[in-house]
Amino acid sequence: MSNHLKNQTSPYLLQHAENPVDWYPWGEEAFSKARAEDKPIFLSIGYSTCHWCHVMAHESFEDLEIADILNRYYVSVKVDKEERPDIDSIYMAVCQAFTGRGGWPVSIFMTAEQKPFFAGTYFPKTARYGAVGLKELLLIIHQKWKNERDTLLNSADEITAALNQYHAPASQADETLLDAALQWYTQNFDASFGGFGGAPKFPTPHNLLFLMQQYKKHGNSRALDMAEITLQKMYAGGLFDHIGYGFCRYSTDRYYLVPHFEKMLYDNALLILANCKAYELTGRSFYLEVAQKTASYILSEMTAPNGGFYSAQDADSDGEEGKYYVFTPEEIIGLLGQADGAAFCKRFGITKAGNFEGKSIPNLLHTKNLTDESFDPFLPTLREYRRGRTRLHTDDKILTAWNALMIAALCRLYRCSRNHGYLEAAKKAQGFIENSLCDQDTLYVSARDGKLGEHGFLDDYASYIFALLFLYDATLERTFLYRAAQLTRETVLQYYDPEHGGFYLSGTKNETLLFRPKECYDGALPSGNSLMSYVLVRLNALLPEQSMENTLNKQLAYMAGEAERFPAGFSAFLMALSVFLEPPVLITVVPNGEDLSDIPLALPSDAIVKVLERPLEGYKLLNNEATFYVCRNQSCLPPMNKRQLMMEMLKRDQN
Repeated sequence: MSNHLKNQTSPYLLQHAENPVDWYPWGEEAFSKARAEDKPIFLSIGYSTCHWCHVMAHESFEDLEIADILNRYYVSVKVDKEERPDIDSIYMAVCQAFTGRGGWPVSIFMTAEQKPFFAGTYFPKTARYGAVGLKELLLIIHQKWKNERDTLLNSADEITAALNQYHAPASQADETLLDAALQWYTQNFDASFGGFGGAPKFPTPHNLLFLMQQYKKHGNSRALDMAEITLQKMYAGGLFDHIGYGFCRYSTDRYYLVPHFEKMLYDNALLILANCKAYELTGRSFYLEVAQKTASYILSEMTAPNGGFYSAQDADSDGEEGKYYVFTPEEIIGLLGQADGAAFCKRFGITKAGNFEGKSIPNLLHTKNLTDESFDPFLPTLREYRRGRTRLHTDDKILTAWNALMIAALCRLYRCSRNHGYLEAAKKAQGFIENSLCDQDTLYVSARDGKLGEHGFLDDYASYIFALLFLYDATLERTFLYRAAQLTRETVLQYYDPEHGGFYLSGTKNETLLFRPKECYDGALPSGNSLMSYVLVRLNALLPEQSMENTLNKQLAYMAGEAERFPAGFSAFLMALSVFLEPPVLITVVPNGEDLSDIPLALPSDAIVKVLERPLEGYKLLNNEATFYVCRNQSCLPPMNKRQLMMEMLKRDQN
């Protein structure tokens, strides 16, 4: 028997549509029922490829005993965190306040007025390993709701007030933040296995991009070493799928050997950017190859016919995490033959003992040679064999923010590889966003089966503007730049806090919730506030406006205040700050009808290129041809034509 989720489009909600729990989607119907029946709300937040969400579903939400308790004493609400990041942000903060940690699924007990009074993450059905069981917890809270409700309501008021009151004071946005972050990374770097700290290890590619930026600006070789070692170890381990390509979400161990096997679009987009940057700085083809392998996974497995990109692939198949990805020597030899199979097993660490529950995750951690292409001809056979297993669930909703990050990644990969296919894929995805996820200046969170999600949140606007600037940088087509500026003005109108600075996660068109959070910390993804800092810096250089400059200065001061407590947690913001404090080369172009499409391929990726509509005072045509004015640190070269510019850029590369 279906519950109230049967008509939803979210793959996560549909996974629970046949649960015996009478789930409701977030909305007034659920809250009205709770008020009418005098029941608390049990809110469960997750996403369709979340392993522990699956575990809790199988143990508890498919269980008749648990369902009976929930249906009798609670109104149960399911939320897809990827479609409603505003709800997730609020109640994840609640969970962290109650427990000191976060993660999914998020389990919240709250009033019909959406005020939380208890929170946690995954609960087993019954108590084990020192963790309270969901059955016991549900009955305890039911009794407290009946007999000690004032205590619960006071707790709800206190946590709500505490979360709604904090405002970090603005601070000086200067080099001290960059230095403090770099010091933390240096002190916490795992020199043996890459990454920072112990297990689990998340890719967090913006940390590596920050380190590489500091190397380029200041010649800090240690910063580059940390980034390179980490990129190499992540690729060598099981975090990278050596058979089908693409990166998994995080490593459960220190070594990047055993991943949490789900693959997220955003991780792969950001890791393409990081590997492209490493290639630009070092010239090592290895990094370009990793970026191209990652892109091939996205374009072959995660791309819709309309050009948009799917969100994620599951970690589980047949109810087992990682089953799809592991092999035995017998399987490999049976597919490739004795000699080739044995060689393949040796190359990728596939042994009888195994490295994951008696089987082996292919990896290269035991060898220093990461670029042997002689085994590539065997991969199609292994991929086809693997496809014969129970297929992984793919979350096929198309998220604006994550698609935007992939667009940016493909633009950067195009400039590194000169493969126009990447640029075409980026343009097609951008066209899908414009045609299917936009209504003039209004963005939407997601699309699936022809249905749109909620009005967009800050991350959707910030990420899409970010992508438009990458498209402009890759093509010098001013339409992308003007669209970026247009949406930036709209973002300021909808999301900006003129009193304290910073951007709210939810805007004026979004549902009013318990409070309006501001997300500033750069976690697995750069925060919307960090991305807005970056786009404001870039746009202020390309299309200077007094109002935009004022917003930029206030935004940097606001974010500096937030970052003071832990600068290393704000690496994406620090990259924007670094560009602001020390702007890259500025190239002003006076066009004269020539094709400029090859110019970005000759320029540094961080160069700011301003294309004028016509000659201006101080910016004249030279020899009646397109003319380039190159300036850095208030020092400018004589104006030059296209051929001279190319020669100048070549000379810089050689130096």
